[in-house]
Amino acid sequence: MRLNKAFIILSLVFGCGMSSCSLDEELGSTLTREQADSLIKVPALLISAYNGLQLPYQDQSNFWALQEMTADEAVAPTRGGDWDDNGVWRALKLHNWTPDHTYISNTFSNILQLQFLASNVLSFNPTAQQAGEARFLRAFAMFSVLDGWGQVPFRNPGDTLLNAPRVMQPAEATAYLISELTDVINTLDANVPAYTANKNAARALLMKVYLNKGAWANRAAPTFDAADMQKVIELADAITASGKYSLTNYFDNFAYNNDAISKENIFTQRNGPGFSTVRSGNAVFCHWAPTLHYNQDPSGWNGYATISDFYDKFEATDVRRGGSYPGVTEKSGLKVGFLVGQQYNAAGTALKDRKGNLLSFTRELKLQETDPNTLEVTGIRVVKYPPDMTSNETKSSNNANNDYVFLRYADVLLMKAEALLRTNNAAAALTIVNEIRVNRQASVWATLDLNKLLDERGRELYWEGWRRQDLIRFGKFLDVWQLKPSDNPKNLLFPIPTSDLAVNKNLKQNDGY
Repeated sequence: MRLNKAFIILSLVFGCGMSSCSLDEELGSTLTREQADSLIKVPALLISAYNGLQLPYQDQSNFWALQEMTADEAVAPTRGGDWDDNGVWRALKLHNWTPDHTYISNTFSNILQLQFLASNVLSFNPTAQQAGEARFLRAFAMFSVLDGWGQVPFRNPGDTLLNAPRVMQPAEATAYLISELTDVINTLDANVPAYTANKNAARALLMKVYLNKGAWANRAAPTFDAADMQKVIELADAITASGKYSLTNYFDNFAYNNDAISKENIFTQRNGPGFSTVRSGNAVFCHWAPTLHYNQDPSGWNGYATISDFYDKFEATDVRRGGSYPGVTEKSGLKVGFLVGQQYNAAGTALKDRKGNLLSFTRELKLQETDPNTLEVTGIRVVKYPPDMTSNETKSSNNANNDYVFLRYADVLLMKAEALLRTNNAAAALTIVNEIRVNRQASVWATLDLNKLLDERGRELYWEGWRRQDLIRFGKFLDVWQLKPSDNPKNLLFPIPTSDLAVNKNLKQNDGY
């Protein structure tokens, strides 16, 4: 069957709305139905796949919580009757979750939904670039499932939905990701915005695959093959050679206009008003709202904090520890980074909590706060993304413009340093780490070892969703730390949700659950 060109153009207008859909080549006078389906469906399906990043990654109770709340960087204490949620937050911090833990189950499902959305694009004859983007998004989802649960349900495009997906075990899933990302690098564009899958994003993700390969094979005793570490180094060098990236003023990487001012961001999700049809998400406010007090500007939910032991890893001069930020502090009084001590409004007036006590955040913190006079102020708060203060409408609707950051250049440099250190080239690794530390106004080091490098990754990448993975790879995840008194080796993997075991016979519960 053939369709008139005017009909196709009209369909594209209504099918893609005001999105970035465009026809770069001259349409012939007629198109087949298959060609029409591809032109109309693929852009919309690809947008849906990009949008599928929002819930599992930007939402504060999904993969971010599983990576950060289970680690030594973030905690959501119960404050009187607030933040109890049937103990789900405490379970993450104490590592006593079960297969029915709500956030673990939701995250597993939401990441698999992203995997499906990306794979679905491939069923409709996409262009090579569109297919590359979809394959990258699918690989990103599979990477997260492998990292969290150690087994990856998988369907090929076009597989019948009547049968349960087959399940890849760590060795197969790792080999698949290496093959897939290596191939995708050759099909993706390099000169696109960071919110579009690109060559360097695929290289950075492939670096993480090689770096974590030995940990996925044996989480209790990770190994690091020299050939794999050399791949990490080569991929980092290719990213550097692209000439697209350099170290940026730290909090500019997370600002409302980070798409314009960051020179570090390699892969992000586009956010903000006006982007509702183009790869959009408006959940980045979930990365400042949970931590801010009700009486701060913008108003928050008075929950999340960090532990004092982690805060103490920072030198006083380290810009990553935070301070005033242009466009935020003068408008609201709010600072960025770590908030400790008395908080102020834009006029310099000391803020108070809801009981009239001074709003002065303390280092002291318990998992269950019960003292009504202090429960609103305990815990050092964290603001990684400077709130978008560009308009009252933006603030009231939570439609912040900050693009959510997945992969950035400082991480690439630290991964290269780790690969060098694990192949006995500490001198070269130290040079890289000191380059970052000088930029962040921290002191220069004379020596470097794995413990110091892990701490540096914490300082550089705190609250970006990598900490649990790093702790496992460095053999520290089962250690005792502040607010976590003990642990069990089974917690190196999350449990397969009970509901998923019921519908997919190919899944097997992880040991110990």
